[in-house]
Amino acid sequence: MADEVSVLVEGGKAAAGATLGAALGPLGVNVGQVVQKINEQTKQFAGLKVPVVIKVDAATRSFTLEVGRPPVTALLLKEAGKEKGSGKPKTETVGDVSLEAVRRIAEAKSDDMFGRTIEEKVNQVIGTCVSLGLTVGGEDPRALLRRRRGAA
Repeated sequence: MADEVSVLVEGGKAAAGATLGAALGPLGVNVGQVVQKINEQTKQFAGLKVPVVIKVDAATRSFTLEVGRPPVTALLLKEAGKEKGSGKPKTETVGDVSLEAVRRIAEAKSDDMFGRTIEEKVNQVIGTCVSLGLTVGGEDPRALLRRRRGAA
């Protein structure tokens, strides 16, 4: 029987503080090793909150990690260098992301998204840009979606 501990950590910056120490200490695992492994596996998400599930085998005191991925909105905002999206996305833009960045995010989040093809998933990410008030390659994401759908 494995014990599970779920935490939300900043990518690459987990620490053996109160949260992890208190949760993992009684399970008998080396907290330092767990923190090191979490930081290795989340460093590409630096500056973002990442969900992590730590599964501990009580008999052997070994552990495995399941690292989630930040939401599409968080990835887009990081790419645009913004803290939050627009309060009025229909009339106010707050930043811009490249189409290449949109594709990278769609590929990274592919397993968590609906859609059969990568192009459908890219369109979903572009749709998220609409609600955040972000342009894509300097273009209104709604116009870009219309053009992409017309080409399909």
